[in-house]
Amino acid sequence: MANVHLRDLHIRLGGRDIIRGLDLQVEPGEFLVLLGPSGCGKSTLLHSIAGLVEPAAGAIEIGGRDMTDADPSERGIGMVFQSYALYPTMTVEANMSFGLRIAGTPKEEIRRRVARAAAMLQLDALLSRKPAQLSGGQRQRVAIGRALVREARVFLFDEPLSNLDAKLRAELRRELKLLHQTLGSTMIYVTHDQAEAMTLASRIVVMDKGRIQQVGTPAEVYARPANRFVAGFLGSPPMAFIDGALDAAGRFRAGAIELPAGVGAAGRASGPALLGVRPEHVAIGAGPLRAEVTLVEPMGNHQVVWLRCGTAALGALVHDTRAFAPGDEVAFGIDAARVSLFDPQDGRRL
Repeated sequence: MANVHLRDLHIRLGGRDIIRGLDLQVEPGEFLVLLGPSGCGKSTLLHSIAGLVEPAAGAIEIGGRDMTDADPSERGIGMVFQSYALYPTMTVEANMSFGLRIAGTPKEEIRRRVARAAAMLQLDALLSRKPAQLSGGQRQRVAIGRALVREARVFLFDEPLSNLDAKLRAELRRELKLLHQTLGSTMIYVTHDQAEAMTLASRIVVMDKGRIQQVGTPAEVYARPANRFVAGFLGSPPMAFIDGALDAAGRFRAGAIELPAGVGAAGRASGPALLGVRPEHVAIGAGPLRAEVTLVEPMGNHQVVWLRCGTAALGALVHDTRAFAPGDEVAFGIDAARVSLFDPQDGRRL
């Protein structure tokens, strides 16, 4: 395993700034997930670490060595792309061992590495098959195995599960997490899927428009988002935002909604504020507030009930069998200790 250190990285493509002044430290053995919407620069950043995109400025260190200008083959990385990129005429074994054979690795060593990776990825019985005879999940396992046999210091994953259906994505997420626990290798993973980020990551790096918005553990980023963008990007159903104001005592008011003193930041001047409320922090059936049910979404083991209170719209998670219908009037409460407050102008957390 090795650390990865990015210093003041600047990347331009087609005359446009993609990454601007980015600093990031990835610790040895960490599973770091780069999360953000399409076009935020996360894949470009990963490709720069791999040596496929040349930075305009800054430095890339891998294992304490400056690799900014090094060829991809010199960086000690293994990469898994979004597309499987398998050779259709080669068997699974040949696909996995291709890079080692090109590098002149001894045959016995190749056999050892392929057998070890195949066992980890449950490919033992498929080594003689060709890609056309495999399912999508099996093909992606082969692509992962091809990276693993390199026994690299750092593994890079560029949205490797995005071409799979929901069931296969969930299965491979679990396998990747178990694989990381087994290998203990440094892994950097790109995705726009928050479920992948939350389940896989040791730390999440949330990106937008070429800049890092927040870095932290999944629990930290989810519970205390640094700004409105992070708060809105993480969470399903999403966080509800309510425009209102704080008074001098720290009470939040927005029409019929009032939360008690202490919600606001200590000593902060009164004024406009944006309240962020996650659905799991809204309790229907008890509380001082009233709302109308606008929509009910059954989800199997729970239901999402959407409410309108004055001009505010918010969701609530219900984990019992109570029946709700659009038009129902219900009482509800908000857990004031777990809400978020943001500056309505720049979106930063208050």
